[in-house]
Amino acid sequence: QVQLVESGGGLVQAGGSLRLSCAASGSGFIIYDMRWYRQAPGKQRELVAGITLGGTTNYADSVKGRFTISRDNAKNTVYLQMNSLKPEDTAVYYCNADWRQPLRYKYLEVWGQGTLVTVSS
Repeated sequence: QVQLVESGGGLVQAGGSLRLSCAASGSGFIIYDMRWYRQAPGKQRELVAGITLGGTTNYADSVKGRFTISRDNAKNTVYLQMNSLKPEDTAVYYCNADWRQPLRYKYLEVWGQGTLVTVSS
């Protein structure tokens, strides 16, 4: 089994920066695509950014040019560098990953517990 543990959330003023981390732990797994989602109060969860195993990235239009997703495959860790933060970025941020066990073909999905980011105006 795989677990994802996020860290790096907190309170920041508008215009500031935060860096989120998400580390996968467990045994006998291969991590593939990794993503960051967020859910603001009263809103649906939305995709913020994603990165493939090979490093191809995609972003929501609302964060393009401000957020950068990256990963360290040796550490099974994905990062989200958030710059020029706005109050509307306030949300719980969730890490998500596709994985499978070696020698098995079935891909599974795992979610982290979420980390709160609050941007004050």
